[in-house]
Amino acid sequence: MLSRLLGSSRFLIILAVLGSLLAAVTLLVYGLLESIQLIWTTVETGEVSRKGAKALALEFIEIVDLFLLGTVFYIIALGLYELFISSDVSVPEWLSIKTLDDLKNKLIAVVIVVIGVLFLGQVVGWDGERDLLGYGVGCGVVIAALTYFLSGKPGAK
Repeated sequence: MLSRLLGSSRFLIILAVLGSLLAAVTLLVYGLLESIQLIWTTVETGEVSRKGAKALALEFIEIVDLFLLGTVFYIIALGLYELFISSDVSVPEWLSIKTLDDLKNKLIAVVIVVIGVLFLGQVVGWDGERDLLGYGVGCGVVIAALTYFLSGKPGAK
């Protein structure tokens, strides 16, 4: 009886899957709406100055960050579903998640990209006053640690 109850309790993960999927959809749709609004505003105002181009690039980098975060939540939803509910999800082979380590590795890879994009946003928006070196070193240390973690796994590529 207890083993059947515990076996069925894996379906509680559907709550995490749904929450993660809703978060992913929300971030992706919000990013799309922000993109449309930014493009519309740029076309409408006709802003073409160099300073305006830098600000525009920074805003698009922030939007890309939204898309990347949406991707993280999507991978979490997909991975948890594949691990706990059903592995019969039609996804490309590179996105197939068979173990919890697969899920962690895919998430770490996306987190590394997110950190890189965040740092790029700081560089593009740099006003010459803030200390980017400390921020960059911090990002670099985190990326190096995550890369080391990924490379230390058995079967790491």
